[in-house]
Amino acid sequence: MFITVENLKKSYQAGEGKNEVLKGVCLTLEKGEVGVILGPSGSGKSTLMNIIGGVDHADSGSIRVDGLEITALSDDKLTDYRRNSIGFIFQFYNLVPNLTVAENIEVVSNISKSALNMDTVLKAVGLETKKRSFPRELSGGEQQRVAIARAIVKNPKLLLCDEPTGALDYETSRGVLSLLQKINRDFGSAILMITHNTAIGDMANKVYKLRGGEIVETVRHDETLAAERIEW
Repeated sequence: MFITVENLKKSYQAGEGKNEVLKGVCLTLEKGEVGVILGPSGSGKSTLMNIIGGVDHADSGSIRVDGLEITALSDDKLTDYRRNSIGFIFQFYNLVPNLTVAENIEVVSNISKSALNMDTVLKAVGLETKKRSFPRELSGGEQQRVAIARAIVKNPKLLLCDEPTGALDYETSRGVLSLLQKINRDFGSAILMITHNTAIGDMANKVYKLRGGEIVETVRHDETLAAERIEW
């Protein structure tokens, strides 16, 4: 199993008490699969994603990614894990405004041990002609494609996507989801995506329904829907 999360718990101090955000979460994902975590705001989706990505620490439980137990890693080793194994894609693109498309991607590729070729990545996201453009010259969908390119250029084992279509319109969202499917198919990166949009679950191999910090249902799809056919 590529990702195994077992009995993951996380709470935050709230006044004199504690707010339990994750209450023994368990999930698994095979290499090359697409997983979608569905849940409303406050269900613990982002906290779960941050812990899997090595950005936050769990109180207890286990996370293994490609055989590596990340909950036992030091801060320095977690930095290496994030740098070499994880690609992050967020709702907001977080591009550096005074850098070109190519330069935004190079910021990441220059610190990666196994970076992909820049032209290969630009072609994969359909931005070959935009490499010298600045973010302000791009549409929202194009900026998200740059963010995806920046995430995949280091050839990560796992792409973590936090509401990647949340700031986009319907047609642009379908284009971005289609691109993520293509990345999954062409590069073999596993994808774990969080969203509140139930329709997006149709493109996933596994759907985890998170409520109140607990996985209340896991649905496996033997056949997934092409992003172009998703309707919401």
